[in-house]
Amino acid sequence: MQDFATARRMMVDGQVRPADVTDLRLIDAMADLPRERFVPAASAGLAYLDIDLPVHATATASSRRMLKPMVLARMIHACDIGPEDTVLDVGGLTGYSSAVMAALAGSVVSLDEDAELSRHAKANCESLGIVNVTVATGPLTAGWPAAAPYDVILVNGAIEVEPQALFDQLKDGGCLVAIVGSGPATKTTIYRRSGSDVSGRPIFDAHAALLPGFTKVPAFVF
Repeated sequence: MQDFATARRMMVDGQVRPADVTDLRLIDAMADLPRERFVPAASAGLAYLDIDLPVHATATASSRRMLKPMVLARMIHACDIGPEDTVLDVGGLTGYSSAVMAALAGSVVSLDEDAELSRHAKANCESLGIVNVTVATGPLTAGWPAAAPYDVILVNGAIEVEPQALFDQLKDGGCLVAIVGSGPATKTTIYRRSGSDVSGRPIFDAHAALLPGFTKVPAFVF
């Protein structure tokens, strides 16, 4: 039987800490949370590797992948989540990223458009006694206006178009972080809202699968 506690410690020491993640609350959350519980049983042995990990047991939706630990940690760290913050996790999958942020925030909405993944997210959080995560199911591009505005919005994957509906759900002073672009030139970008204006800047290179609904429509070429 694999020693998941050791694998978790090696993940934090070998992937998260060297990536300039210094928030001890975040480090402790990732060191404590059993990541193997959030992936298909057959993939549990891969849960702590430095890879984007499929979250479906079958190939029916193989493009939906859990971000690699280092990338997720750096994205969360960039948001500087406070203990009273309200967070929207767009593309929450089986709930891992939401559970990590629940250790930092006041409340988290885990949104996914895949009902099967939402069921897993709800069951995972309940089984671990995480009470400040609400699981919602709906189109990722629409966000979750019912609990808006948010201090932080984490987009769990890559996008090719600006998420205007998500920007509209940010509080004044709030931030949104996403992996922007396609192919090898994608960059994690952090956006901040000031009044009615939203501005973004790249913070590090990263790659992830494109999220449903955020793909750029191909231009017609004569």
